[in-house]
Amino acid sequence: MNANVANSSNWLTEAQSEAIAPAAVTQARKAEHIRVCLEADVQTQTTTSGLERYRFNHCCLPELDYNEVNLSTQFLGKTLQAPVLISSMTGGTDLARTINTRLAEVAQIFGFAMGVGSQRVAIENPDVVPSFSVRAIAPDVLLFANLGAVQLNYSYGLEECQRVVDWLEADALILHLNPLQECVQTKGDRNFRGLLPKIETLCRHLPIPVIAKEVGNGISAKMAQRLLDAGVSAIDVAGAGGTSWARVESERAADPIQRRLGNTFAAWGIPTADCLTSIRAIAPTIPLIASGGLRNGLDVAKAIALGADLGGLALPFLQAAVQSEAVLHELATMLIAELTTALLCSGCSDLKALRQPDVLYRVS
Repeated sequence: MNANVANSSNWLTEAQSEAIAPAAVTQARKAEHIRVCLEADVQTQTTTSGLERYRFNHCCLPELDYNEVNLSTQFLGKTLQAPVLISSMTGGTDLARTINTRLAEVAQIFGFAMGVGSQRVAIENPDVVPSFSVRAIAPDVLLFANLGAVQLNYSYGLEECQRVVDWLEADALILHLNPLQECVQTKGDRNFRGLLPKIETLCRHLPIPVIAKEVGNGISAKMAQRLLDAGVSAIDVAGAGGTSWARVESERAADPIQRRLGNTFAAWGIPTADCLTSIRAIAPTIPLIASGGLRNGLDVAKAIALGADLGGLALPFLQAAVQSEAVLHELATMLIAELTTALLCSGCSDLKALRQPDVLYRVS
């Protein structure tokens, strides 16, 4: 981690943050989330994304020109140069503003989609809105606002959702679903009762699409169907196999019970590949994002072949963004090279061809 970036934030412990005002607590938590993700081992240890169970059928004579392989795609009415989403990560601190600025710049250059971290902190403290506001940097990017669905049970409604969308000039709103994280988080918001009707009302009245997203524990086909019936326009499965937010909150917790709880449930969730295949089986046309344990362009290619429209990555982009713009550009260039190579070597000229049933096979 870049020392200058690290020193620009004031990390607070959970115990310290509990002694300050609610808005400052949320802001301190955002800083802590970045620190923990960068410094601690918070990846799932025994649950994988499931993508390793699949391999591409190699095509030794693809009859394709590498330079003509087409990675472009459409998602929610916008054209992307590649099926890559810079997944929602952060906001609300000076460091987060630097990270979001760099991510937006690379999204604009490479034609990726981008989501920001939860904007609850901006509702609580509008002074931090600039840490999220990247539209001027990325005028053409498919951009997602973000709030926790559970906040609809804690006085948030259409007004707050519209506000974060307007601040960001977003193309869609992510409602993230995180019951396990809230259970492990000290003083988490744990009342998830009656949320589905509130989500349905929001989907009916918000003038842009709503995306339902987990945060690393996955969305089952059954729950996806209920969310689609409620009116959500897209699903981000955010399955198990990558960063465990139970482990992140366990690392932050001062309370030994919360620390142990996070460790107990560190591997909880549905692997990303299983979420993808089960949801796509019941909803053949719904816009579908695969995130949760994707670490390179080959993972994105596998996810697309399994039925995803976009592949979302968070930790690789976070690690690169805190280092420098150059490292971030190098990562984006590598993702494009990995994706293009996967298509060429499987004999696919575009993403539609990548989704043909004989392109991928299961090895276990």
